[in-house]
Amino acid sequence: MNDTKHDPNGTAPRGDRDGTHDVVVVGAGAAGLSAALLLGRARRRVMVVDAGEPRNAPAAHMHGFLSRDGLPPAALLDLGRAEAERYGVRFVRGRVERIDPGFLVRLAGGVVLGARRLLVATGLRDELPAIPGVREQWGRDLLHCPYCHAHEVRDQPLAVLGTHPGAVHQALLLRQWSDDVVLFPHTLDLTAQDRERLAARGLRLAEGEVTRLVVDGDRLRGVELRDGRVVPRTAAFVFPRPVPHDDLLTGLGCARGDDGWVATDRTGRTGVAGVWAAGNVVDPRAQVVTSAGMGSAAAFALNTDLLEEDVDLAVERHRAASAAR
Repeated sequence: MNDTKHDPNGTAPRGDRDGTHDVVVVGAGAAGLSAALLLGRARRRVMVVDAGEPRNAPAAHMHGFLSRDGLPPAALLDLGRAEAERYGVRFVRGRVERIDPGFLVRLAGGVVLGARRLLVATGLRDELPAIPGVREQWGRDLLHCPYCHAHEVRDQPLAVLGTHPGAVHQALLLRQWSDDVVLFPHTLDLTAQDRERLAARGLRLAEGEVTRLVVDGDRLRGVELRDGRVVPRTAAFVFPRPVPHDDLLTGLGCARGDDGWVATDRTGRTGVAGVWAAGNVVDPRAQVVTSAGMGSAAAFALNTDLLEEDVDLAVERHRAASAAR
């Protein structure tokens, strides 16, 4: 644990003296854990609030994370938590209900945490289309990110469900992993340019409304259309609507940008003093490794901001002591 025994002159950060945490991190995914690790190594007093609901929980493995490719998502979080705890970072399981002025973080059940600074890394939820079979197969053989999962289904007959305008790009991209990709326009109104690009790329279309995913033996077997046709497929991709868990941020007064997501600078600093945000709560495109990098950048900035305050307080005490002599 961080302590003050190496601080004979009483110049330790305020968070180490009065029980207030230097930083409360809300969210224990890659972004939150990465920030907590760096701040713990900087001997900051850090508390991480973990609701235990990671976005990628349905996935068996994660990919594209250097040195951790193929690791189960839960295993990465366990490793990250253990590493942070070695540096005195503390964890509390719970859900933050609100954050009151003065950065009083109120958890369901009555626990209140005081903080000098906040890092919100609460992620997002994927809003899936209401097609039978979608939720059941989500994260298994119904996938989202080609960079995360397409290699594992390479050279298979793939489907792309046209429930979002991004499905056209998704289909074009997936052609890199398979020669047999079918786009199901479903409710999309494809333009003539879309159709030309898809055809040029060697992609097929299955026109008509999708009614369900055909599942047998807990595995995807095909996609059924309104007219009863079933197009055999062994894996499918969908573009869900990302919905950020940003209520805490907007409740603190953090403004959204033109894209509808809470605006931050490159370090994750929001427009509200003392509040940072990192990971999918502010960037829907961030992969696990990207979110970890965002958390690290936020931690550097947070520690620098705290340092400036610590130095200002030390100067005030120094002047007061000098004046009293």
